Amino acid sequence: MAHLLGAESLHLEFPTRVIFDSVTAGLNEGDRIGVVGKNGDGKSTLMRLLAGRMEPDEGRVTRRRGVTIGMLDQSDDLASGQTVGHTIVGGIEEHVWAGDAKVRDVIGGLVRDIPWDALVDDLSGGQRRRVALAAVLIGDYDVIFLDEPTNHLDVEGISWLAGHLKTRWAAQSGGLVVVTHDRWFLDEVCNITWEVHDRLIEPFEGGYAAYILQRVERDRMSSVVESKRQNLMKKELAWLRRGAPARTAKPKFRIDAANVLIENEPPPRDTVSMQSMAMQRLGKDVVDLIDIGVKFGDKTVLNDVTWRIAPGERTGIMGVNGAGKSTLLNLVAGTLQPTTGTVKRGKTIKVAVLTQQLFELDEIRNDRVSDVIGRQKTSYMAGGKEITPGQMLERMGFLSAQLTTQVKDLSGGQKRRLQLLLIVLDEPNVLILDEPTNDLDTDMLAAMEDLLDSFPGTLLVVSHDRYLIERVTDNQYAVMDGGFRHLPGGVDQYLEVRRKAVAGPASGSPTDASGASKKIPTLGGAELRNAQKELGSIDRKVVKLQERIAQKHEKLAAHDQSDFAGLGELGAKLTELEETIATLETRWVELTELIEG
Repeated sequence: MAHLLGAESLHLEFPTRVIFDSVTAGLNEGDRIGVVGKNGDGKSTLMRLLAGRMEPDEGRVTRRRGVTIGMLDQSDDLASGQTVGHTIVGGIEEHVWAGDAKVRDVIGGLVRDIPWDALVDDLSGGQRRRVALAAVLIGDYDVIFLDEPTNHLDVEGISWLAGHLKTRWAAQSGGLVVVTHDRWFLDEVCNITWEVHDRLIEPFEGGYAAYILQRVERDRMSSVVESKRQNLMKKELAWLRRGAPARTAKPKFRIDAANVLIENEPPPRDTVSMQSMAMQRLGKDVVDLIDIGVKFGDKTVLNDVTWRIAPGERTGIMGVNGAGKSTLLNLVAGTLQPTTGTVKRGKTIKVAVLTQQLFELDEIRNDRVSDVIGRQKTSYMAGGKEITPGQMLERMGFLSAQLTTQVKDLSGGQKRRLQLLLIVLDEPNVLILDEPTNDLDTDMLAAMEDLLDSFPGTLLVVSHDRYLIERVTDNQYAVMDGGFRHLPGGVDQYLEVRRKAVAGPASGSPTDASGASKKIPTLGGAELRNAQKELGSIDRKVVKLQERIAQKHEKLAAHDQSDFAGLGELGAKLTELEETIATLETRWVELTELIEG
């Protein structure tokens, strides 16, 4: 494969620490490289070095003659006073760029809902980010560097971007380097993974899943080597401690070798871990939203939504920005009252919300981390063991030096970790996560998912992170057109429904403010409401029937296998339950088709 660019013996240090030390790496035609690592270890810095945005203290970056480079940086550097259209296509005539299929695809995939003549100064942060990404992607570059391109993109946008990058170049041409915490995206797009850690770059073949498998194997081998080293060290220590007279008679090289073993004990890596805390008992009633409607002024956000949340329910919620996901969660949390309808809350529920904005930290921003944790209980039960809040901090990657840091001076990822820890220490039994992956690196995301796996309460998650949704929730729903819809097919079904909604029926159909075609249901009025209620009822019935089927299977396994009559009776009941589910699912499909039109 032809060489595109490379780094040779890079050394870079900032006033407080060394970022890279003698790093060598290369990018060839066809490489699609995902860069992972802990926040602050130098991922974005590496991108800027390779792209020529900054110079190393030592070493050099070489590029093949004629190679063109495009980069999406994390900084917002859109020119002030320019329109969206000019920022994306520059001074190119409309008939020229409109005739380019690639340009049309980028515009449709990223900025179709942003007015073409709007000034970039008037856009939100998320809109500016999408405009900047679109401006890079319409360029004809040999190499593209993307720093956190999935930030501010929803599930649809991330899916579109993955598809675009997979087909942008021929198989063995072009080069891509991307920093992202979106693990589904890494798996979908990348064929090489670079892990940035401890001043170096460690390459792995394949995307995120392959990287994790190789890393586990690497760590296993390292642990074997370390175990042997520890055993040897113990022998040498015993030898050294036989007493001064014996030690003076031994060869000096033996003493030096033992001291090297002791001094070179490697620092532990990947120490981030989280454990499930004890929690308050959760009764059979959680929260019921019944015929809920929410209006803000003349705008209807939610209309006739019914959702009965079960104990232990694990639900992922999707929807475009502004669809009403956060509004729905606020109703559940009790921080918002509906315009119409009823909210019933269980007597024993204790709700905690991980918000996007870190509001929980505002009141303690001037406090030191150690003081914040010191105000908590002195000990907690986690995983059957008693641990202190300080030990929890260590498990979440806080170093001892950071304990004296004021909350306001923590990095975004550290604030996010502290926010999550304070919520967990409060021992809730209903946990609501609103975009929880912001500012977290892949190791921290894995640790958080490990915690959520063992969380025994009710879990509600709003996220654009497909990997997280599919990993920690059992059911997925979508907030769409003011309604709340179950998605038995998960994220794939949601993307298909949205694709049809955006494409619309025939041309000339009415469109909403985002340019997406409106759905025209076959039913209307009371019939539509009744159908939606029946649909929700079917969802709940199926869940209960599945629980009964699981119980029957447990009884079958425990039943006396020589009791053929009893086994036959249990088998007949299982068959009956499964046939009932099949009938309900058929009715579910019929209702869905009627409602969607």
